[in-house]
Amino acid sequence: MNRRRITWLAPTDAPRAFPDVSLALCEPDGLLAAGGDLSSERLLAAYRCGIFPWYEQGQPILWWSPDPRCVLWPRDLHISRRLAREIRKCSFTIRYNRAFDDVVRACAAPRRHQSETWITTDMMAAFRRLHSEGWAYSVEVWDEAALVGGLYGLAIGRAFFGESMFSAATNASKMALLALVRHMLDNGIEILDCQVVSPHLETLGATMLPRSEFVKRLDEACEPAVRYLDWPSKPVRVSELLSA
Repeated sequence: MNRRRITWLAPTDAPRAFPDVSLALCEPDGLLAAGGDLSSERLLAAYRCGIFPWYEQGQPILWWSPDPRCVLWPRDLHISRRLAREIRKCSFTIRYNRAFDDVVRACAAPRRHQSETWITTDMMAAFRRLHSEGWAYSVEVWDEAALVGGLYGLAIGRAFFGESMFSAATNASKMALLALVRHMLDNGIEILDCQVVSPHLETLGATMLPRSEFVKRLDEACEPAVRYLDWPSKPVRVSELLSA
C-alpha cells in the first residue's frame, strides 16, 4: 500500500517549498504536491527540480515528478525514411518566437478523443508571462502566412522542457521537433524533457530514465540556471533541416 501523502502548498509558501521528488506517489505515478500558485519563481523552481504542473480546469494545481521520466537526447532523434522524404520536399518554413500565444492556444484546443485539456487558462497566462520574461519559447511551422504546427516549452541553462505540440498539417509537429533538436545540437542544449511517455514520442527516439538519474542529469544541465536567448531571427526552410 502506498502510505505516502502529497504535500499541500499555500500561495504564500516559498517558491522552492517542494518536497523531495523521491516522496512522490507511486499511484498515481509521480503526484508530489498540490496547491501553491503558478508564479514564475515557483514554476522555474519546480522545473529546475524535475517537477511540473499538470491538472484540469477546476482542479487545484497538481505537481508531478513521474518515475521513470521520458526524455529525448538530441542525437537520438529518429526520423523515418518516409518522413525524411516528406521533409526534403516540404515548402514550409520554421520561425521561432513569432507567435508564442497562437502556439499555446493551438496546443490547448480540443483534440480528437479528448474533451479536456491540461493547458488551463491560468497555465496559458503563466507561460505567456514566462515568455515575456525570456524563459519560454515557441518553435513554429508556417505555410506562408498560416501557422500549421509548432511546439512550446521553456529552457533553463542547457535543458529544454517541452510542454506541448500541435499539428494542423501532416507531420508539422514532427518538423517543429526536428527544428528544435537541430537548434539544441548547434547550441549545446543537452536534454529535452518530454515529461510523460507516449508511443508517438517513443517512435521519435524518446527514452525513459529513472527519476534519480533524470534529476542528476537535470541538475548538471541547469547549472548555471540562466535564460537561453540565442534563437534564430530569420526563417529556416523545413527542407534544409536534414542538411543542417
